[in-house]
Amino acid sequence: MKIALAQQNYHIGNFDVNVEKIIAGIQQARKAGADLVVFTELCVCGYPPQDFLEFDDFIRACETAVNRVAMHTEGIGVLIGAPCRNEKTEGKDLYNAAFLLENGIVKGVVHKTLLPNYDIFDEYRYFEPADHWQVLEFRGKKLAVTICEDIWNMGDNPLYRVTPMDELIKVQPDLMINLSASPYNYAQDVVRNSIVKAHTLKYGLPMVYCNTVGSQTEVVFDGGSLVYDNAGNKIKECRYFEEDFYVVELDTLLVNPSQAATETPIYFSASEVGLGKNTLEYLSDEKNIEEIYQALVLGIKDYFAKMGFTRALLGASGGIDSALVQALAVDALGKENVWAILMPSQYSTGHSVADAEQLSRNLDNPYNVFPIKNIYDAFLNELAPVFKDLPFNVAEENIQSRSRGNLLMALSNKFGNILLNTSNKSELATGYGTLYGDMAGGIGVLGDVYKTQVYALARYINRNREVIPENIIIKPPSAELRPGQKDSDSLPDYADLDTILVEYIEGRKGPREIEALGFDAALVDRVLKMVNRNEYKRKQFCPIIRVSYKAFGPGRRMPVVGQYLS
Repeated sequence: MKIALAQQNYHIGNFDVNVEKIIAGIQQARKAGADLVVFTELCVCGYPPQDFLEFDDFIRACETAVNRVAMHTEGIGVLIGAPCRNEKTEGKDLYNAAFLLENGIVKGVVHKTLLPNYDIFDEYRYFEPADHWQVLEFRGKKLAVTICEDIWNMGDNPLYRVTPMDELIKVQPDLMINLSASPYNYAQDVVRNSIVKAHTLKYGLPMVYCNTVGSQTEVVFDGGSLVYDNAGNKIKECRYFEEDFYVVELDTLLVNPSQAATETPIYFSASEVGLGKNTLEYLSDEKNIEEIYQALVLGIKDYFAKMGFTRALLGASGGIDSALVQALAVDALGKENVWAILMPSQYSTGHSVADAEQLSRNLDNPYNVFPIKNIYDAFLNELAPVFKDLPFNVAEENIQSRSRGNLLMALSNKFGNILLNTSNKSELATGYGTLYGDMAGGIGVLGDVYKTQVYALARYINRNREVIPENIIIKPPSAELRPGQKDSDSLPDYADLDTILVEYIEGRKGPREIEALGFDAALVDRVLKMVNRNEYKRKQFCPIIRVSYKAFGPGRRMPVVGQYLS
């Protein structure tokens, strides 16, 4: 039996495009002589469809899509993912399902058992879990078909009370197949491989694992579909961050157990990957930075393409954050589609303007200079009767930032360029940003990237030639909202700050645990207080492209008025 994996990029709710992709994958598999082609979780509607699943019209569109695909299955088996109605009165109205299609009809249906309800996942909101398990019979073989989370109940502390494969193995299947929509984070490829390998070693069966690719607003899916033989050896790992297709002969996946892989799985959760390494070195190492770069470029590209946008703009300050976003956007959208807007004030240094102009020349993208001094002065003149002789403070600083935000949004409204936000995760964590000013934008490109990673990404972009001017990388970071201002005036050293933030946000450690790592108690308390007191700002922020396993946004739900550590 020849089995094809179709790793594709879908668009939520775009049934025509999704079905066309699936049909093209079937045709490609048929030409390759495949008996069966495997697609991914909820591929007919795209993942995650969220509250679209509450619309009966949406479910009918899913059913129509499944029927359209079935019309193209003459002589070939097709496994696709789609929602399926629950015919029972009890429980949720839908299942997350896999459909086996052949010769124009549905030959079998499998329901997802394990419904993730953590981080960005909210599947129990919509779906009923499976309560019985059966293999799918196909051309003399028994297929143990599971869906994404169904294979993740491994390790010493299982999240669920049942593991579907423990039930399916009782009827002696020939092959495990998993339809997945497993999103990217910088540890996910290691975890994913360890999970798939653990299954092949535990059950003595080969596994074909097909994962989706592409970005859906905040969530980036990285692909990396896998084929392992029955002895735990990796046979194929598909490309990351792009569509791919692969055909494997089942007989080649059946080897003597004596040929089992010698190493055993080590990691079962993202938080365990990189354990024991220096935190910042791990987050900024070559592998992670290259992956994060690819994820961010894909995130920008798909956000624009799937929203029907073509052109972007951003505020170019001459600082490293805006420079990095500009370079990423040019890679994602093309130089002619990225408009850099320089908005110097009387506090901007000459070299910042020159650096920003040099960056645009290096990237060959259009740019304009709009000084904000007159706008800023107009605000101060109007406010003078109220401000009187009160000393200069954050109010005047924020007027500059909001003046820039107004300019950027005016240009966006007039010309249709979508504003890219340039705030990084360190700033968002500590509230070092101005609402309706530098926190404005349609998509947050660096909102899940710490400042230390920003520098590493800039170096990565400059790996072959100087794209980002060296002076932007080496100069002390500054918001330039008052004379001689430096980030270090308001924030701890980024090496300490980012390490504490990672331990708190990703690691979910408390203050005493972080202090035990060697940090001063007053510093830890100060940082955690900044994080928790600024939740109200993040609640008003734009969507953030997710690259870590705990990003700000839908995967991190914190109360605004909570007292804990604030």
